[in-house]
Amino acid sequence: PADIFTLEARFSDGLQQLRNREGWGEKSAANLFDAIREKRTIPLDRLIFALGIRHAGETTGRLLARAYGSWSAFREAMQTAVPAPPKGEEDPRPPEAVEAWDHLNAIDGVGVTLARSLIEFFAEPHNREAVDALLSHLAVEDVAAPATEGSPVAGKTVVFTGTLEKMTRAEAKARAEALGAKVSSSVSAKTDLLVAGPGAGSKLKKAEALGVDTLDEDGWLDLIRQIGD
Repeated sequence: PADIFTLEARFSDGLQQLRNREGWGEKSAANLFDAIREKRTIPLDRLIFALGIRHAGETTGRLLARAYGSWSAFREAMQTAVPAPPKGEEDPRPPEAVEAWDHLNAIDGVGVTLARSLIEFFAEPHNREAVDALLSHLAVEDVAAPATEGSPVAGKTVVFTGTLEKMTRAEAKARAEALGAKVSSSVSAKTDLLVAGPGAGSKLKKAEALGVDTLDEDGWLDLIRQIGD
């Protein structure tokens, strides 16, 4: 991919060479180089999607970009995380590898299959070299931090479980993230708040056992309305 961004540098007169090709004129050749220059700046979510990692689509790119915020943080996490060994086997992973793996899997919408695919991609030296070459030509835009002044959930980890009746799960997650919360798919000791609708099961039981604060949907809506009071 990096070769696209070196066309002008590699050809002393790339514009003239393109003009000489059948079907190309001065304007179409100039438009090509202009389009390439415009793509040197790219949002983090678009870059993650563009890498072509298996199972990582546009939605995944947005999820990961919001979770890590910057390219450097995302890449470091992918190279640090190590999948958990099979149950019953001794865990040889250092603490930082365990933490990075758990954080990746806790992102709502990211499962073990996708997590493994991401880690395997960055574990391959050829992929890292290709990405490094590409990044040398790009300016990656970090994810803008949400405006969280006065937010009662800023910086907190929130889990939704059960059925939500006044909004979709996607709407609830988007609202929580817009208020600066981190939305997780699993309950742990790091969970700050569980929002439980009808039909909540094992996650609710685990939250109660861990002493995690729990709200129903109405309680959640009352809480986030405080930002406008």
